[in-house]
Amino acid sequence: MSVIKLSRVLVNQLLTHAQSSPEQEICGLVSARDGVANHSYPIKNSATDPGRIFEMAPQQQIDAMRQMREQGDELFAIYHSHPHASAEPSLADIQQSAYPDTCYLIISLDIEGVLEMRAWQLRDDGVVAVDIAV
Repeated sequence: MSVIKLSRVLVNQLLTHAQSSPEQEICGLVSARDGVANHSYPIKNSATDPGRIFEMAPQQQIDAMRQMREQGDELFAIYHSHPHASAEPSLADIQQSAYPDTCYLIISLDIEGVLEMRAWQLRDDGVVAVDIAV
């Protein structure tokens, strides 16, 4: 996977979610059908320190995955924000990744005037940047 395509509507949903909680990491899932990203599932960050890390609320994550299956969709991406860091995976992000075939979207709020969203794929040989086409 070297390029992923996201609709402008989906990108705006993810960026709006990140802006809704500028001092805490937000998180969620993105589903796809036939390889085309189509829906976001915002999930509560239940981490003990949500300003620095994210941990998806387990029941909400289970519910989102069930909804995807029921609609014939599959997991496409996991997204979260970095309120005070760049849009690159942190060591914690890498260590906690559990879906190697999934794209990871990171939104940085640490840039004046604009938001930055970047895509990554975590592989055995390291972290690889993925281009986003909107």
